[in-house]
Amino acid sequence: MARRCELTGKGVQAGNNVSHAKNRTRRRFLPNVQEVRLMSDALGRSFSMKVSAAGLRSVEHNGGLDNFLLKSRDVNLSLAARRVKRDIKKASLAS
Repeated sequence: MARRCELTGKGVQAGNNVSHAKNRTRRRFLPNVQEVRLMSDALGRSFSMKVSAAGLRSVEHNGGLDNFLLKSRDVNLSLAARRVKRDIKKASLAS
């Protein structure tokens, strides 16, 4: 899964370079994806994920990885993120 945020689903977009003479050539808009380690408070361990800068800000805004995953829809999440979300739900029910 290259160039795709595992938490928000943000990926590559296509568009045009437009010159002064209005010549249009195709180009790609790449997301700012970084490999980061995010800590889960409920599970007590960290997870390595490819996350966009906007996704990282969203995680911080929601108060951490656990809260972000519990609020987000499964459609946007990668398979690994869905597994972490499932484990967090299990841990919160057991507590």
